Amino acid sequence: MHQNFKRNDDIFVEWLISDKKIDYQSAIDFMQKRVEAIKQGKAKELIWLLEHPPLYTAGTSAKEKDLLNPNKFEIFQSSRGGQYTYHGTGQRVIYVMLDLNKRKKDIRLFVKMLETWVINTLSAFNIKGEIKEGRIGVWVERPEKGINSEEKIAAIGVRISKWVSFHGISINISPDLSHYNGIVPCGINNHGVTSFEDLGHLTSMEQVDIILREEFEKIFEAK
Repeated sequence: MHQNFKRNDDIFVEWLISDKKIDYQSAIDFMQKRVEAIKQGKAKELIWLLEHPPLYTAGTSAKEKDLLNPNKFEIFQSSRGGQYTYHGTGQRVIYVMLDLNKRKKDIRLFVKMLETWVINTLSAFNIKGEIKEGRIGVWVERPEKGINSEEKIAAIGVRISKWVSFHGISINISPDLSHYNGIVPCGINNHGVTSFEDLGHLTSMEQVDIILREEFEKIFEAK
């Protein structure tokens, strides 16, 4: 399903929502072609919402010791920043292909905007997401599990090529959290992972997608 999102009088961000699970290599191939087309001015910017079958990806900073069970799922090397992460059913993956030449050429600001986008989306479902110093992603405090107990609900890993972004965000809606047991997620072994469902917030992927679009417009499309 395709949808267009207007940024100003002559620039549109296209939205693509895939109803079927997309294998990882096919997604990477598609993103690389799209990013090249965006660089050349032959394609619109794109936000792609999808799910992957269960798999692990190793980012550019991945450490071998953080792969605890190499036989659990297929493993893909990824050009995104970060370490090992998991993708699978019940997780909304958001691939963000935006041309920062048309926005602000500031990578830290861009990552901050992605973080804010996630936090504001979570807030719409009464989930308080936070950024923690020295840790990547968006976290939720779990005081019922002990003092200073925090768990990750969303991962962020991007790559910038000639100021066009790709890769992006994953938000845990209702994945099987035991699937994370084969890795040390993002190299952080003293904090766990959580999801909407784990926190007692039962919602559909479609409902999350609606809020993602609304919050994207407020952050990235404000004039």
